[in-house]
Amino acid sequence: MAINIQPHAEGATLALRVQPKAKRNAILGEQALALKVAVTAPPEDGRANDAVLALLREEYMLQRSQLALLSGQTNRNKVVLVRGVTPQQLAALIEGQAKD
Repeated sequence: MAINIQPHAEGATLALRVQPKAKRNAILGEQALALKVAVTAPPEDGRANDAVLALLREEYMLQRSQLALLSGQTNRNKVVLVRGVTPQQLAALIEGQAKD
């Protein structure tokens, strides 16, 4: 997978491509150098953003305080900060989950 993961002072950033109002919540793989994420929540009042962060926490066993939305609050293309991990650790976490 060639997902855009960059170093950040607090950890690593992860590029996402979000599909709101999907049939189910799921991580669908890689699309255009981003991790594609589908959520059932509509893109209204930040509900899809909250659902994306919740799905990432659940799938990758992260704490609520580790995730923050850096950009893309009203866009399907988002950048999420994952605190306390290196880009290599984040890539390994995503790759390990993809193999399950």
